[in-house]
Amino acid sequence: MASCKSLNNTQKGTGIGAAAGAVAGGLIFKNTAAGAIVGAAVGGAAGYAIGRHMDKQAKDIKAAIPDAEVTRVGEGIEMTFNSALLFKINSAELSADAKTDLDKLAGVFVQYPQTNILVEGHTDDTGSDEFNMALSEKRANAVNSYLQGKGLAASRFQVKWYGETQPKYPNDSDSNRVKNRRVELAIFANDNMKKDAADGQVGQ
Repeated sequence: MASCKSLNNTQKGTGIGAAAGAVAGGLIFKNTAAGAIVGAAVGGAAGYAIGRHMDKQAKDIKAAIPDAEVTRVGEGIEMTFNSALLFKINSAELSADAKTDLDKLAGVFVQYPQTNILVEGHTDDTGSDEFNMALSEKRANAVNSYLQGKGLAASRFQVKWYGETQPKYPNDSDSNRVKNRRVELAIFANDNMKKDAADGQVGQ
């Protein structure tokens, strides 16, 4: 993807959407949040319009939660919460700080009703594979349930969990393990936005 370095986010979204599609997205990103975004891409002029819309939403998310990692990927947004604020080790109970951030995030999602959200749970390698898989499921569902409890439609959400199988950092230090105990979100256009984009109605 070196050739994309000189492109802005919206142009990257158009190019990735045109080149990838659902199958390629799955192959490149192996079920990660980024893979879901690329798999949902439409490309072309519609993808360009969606990308512009996502640029604005990404800025709003970053403004609401400055310590979150917010990355524009293709025609969507990948977001990772500050892991240290979410859960204590071996726990799926949301911290007070996590709830504050989720309150702010829900407020942004209300403003963008034509986006869907994939919630992914991940753990570090502490504990057994079975324990970590169950824990990642509980963590993803805790975030999902909290956001839906703020009035967001259940139909907008998907939930997946991967235990310790998708670390972002080597599990070789306490600081890296904290980062791997994470919940990631993939935010992408729903069918209505795709249709509006194809009709030239997104952003008007």
